Amino acid sequence: MSLQANDFELFGMPIQFSMKRDALDARWKELQREAHPDRFSVEGTAAQRIAMQWSVRINEAYQRLKDPVKRAAYLCEIHGVPVNAENNTAMPTVFLMQQMTWRETLDETQTQAELETLLNEVEMTHQQALVDMAQAIDNACDYHLAVGQVRALMFIDRFASEVRHKLDVLLD
Repeated sequence: MSLQANDFELFGMPIQFSMKRDALDARWKELQREAHPDRFSVEGTAAQRIAMQWSVRINEAYQRLKDPVKRAAYLCEIHGVPVNAENNTAMPTVFLMQQMTWRETLDETQTQAELETLLNEVEMTHQQALVDMAQAIDNACDYHLAVGQVRALMFIDRFASEVRHKLDVLLD
């Protein structure tokens, strides 16, 4: 195995969006045990340094694979369709209108019940976007469509954090 192997190869996982989190977690623990620098203490500092590089690489891959948005963006990238979220912000009009409505609702919301209702709606939209992402990547192999879903999920995640923050402030 090479440090340059893609994350899926490193973890021995199929190159797809759908993933069993418990299998990923178990494989991460296994790889970390195998690459832990302490296992190489008798082999000297060079072997420990290489083990440390492997450990860092394993952790980076794990962080990318365990997060659905990062995993989807990575899949798009390895299939030649980078997300470029900072340069490409184009979104469908329907999605933009939904975001405007959510923003207005968030600005006007004053009660815990209203915030929880909004958060529930946002989380349901998030779950549907993940289903759509799996369809775009795993079934249709449409990475251009998936890039739009990644950008939408990035927004939805940020917005959900804002709703949670306002809810936390209200409850304090």
